[in-house]
Amino acid sequence: MDAGTGHGHSHAVDPSLPSAARMYDWLLGGSTNFDVDRLACEELLVTAPSSRELALNNRWFLERVVRFLARDCGIKQFLDHGSGLPTRPNVHQVAQEVHRDARIAYIDNDPIVIAHGRTSLDVNAGTRFIEASMTETDHILDRAAEGGFINFDQPVAALFVSVIHCLKDSAHPEEMIRRLRARLASGSYLVICQLVSDDESVRRDVTELMDRGTQGRWGRVREKHEVRTYFDGLTVLPPYLVDVTNWRPDSELRRPQKSHEWVEFGGVARIR
Repeated sequence: MDAGTGHGHSHAVDPSLPSAARMYDWLLGGSTNFDVDRLACEELLVTAPSSRELALNNRWFLERVVRFLARDCGIKQFLDHGSGLPTRPNVHQVAQEVHRDARIAYIDNDPIVIAHGRTSLDVNAGTRFIEASMTETDHILDRAAEGGFINFDQPVAALFVSVIHCLKDSAHPEEMIRRLRARLASGSYLVICQLVSDDESVRRDVTELMDRGTQGRWGRVREKHEVRTYFDGLTVLPPYLVDVTNWRPDSELRRPQKSHEWVEFGGVARIR
């Protein structure tokens, strides 16, 4: 997960503070986390009991959407913003199963993600790991374009899956999205989902918990109408903007949420 700090200025791994990336890893059943992350997740589960199911269903959404973009839309280039800790299958494994020549640039600046990403994500000629905050659009695109790795004259899929809630409002996520949209070729796609809740107390309590635990390295739980603004002026594909559990499910729900105090809300849009 990307907390929005600048490239070259990412904080060192601090095992005394929970990390959004490591907490997500624990919720997915991973092992790249510390006691402090597990304790923070246990506290989170008190406020939002469905958090584990939500994380798993969000990961399955990522798999579905990458497969759809590669197979049904012919996309061979992906920018995965706030890629997080490697969790099989990763974006390149899904996309390269459809197109062997697919190219994936992973972007993150969490130090433990960087350490694992360079060995587990930057693994073949079709993958590249970029150390940067997802807000550093120009730097990301310059690095992705180096050596012709990503050709921005051709369509690209830009992924922001479960990461924009890591950004504070002062990072201006809407402007970040607009900057990137302006740089992508016609026929590109934008995938966005983030944590939202209709319950004001959930939004407040989870935001305070995460902000306190990470010492200010988190954003906030938002409302659905705020996510909709990210898609203004774009052609949103059916089923439009939804709880991502319901985005083109390829089978029966594998891990039903016991409660719905918050959801991952978003969808997929075509640029021009």
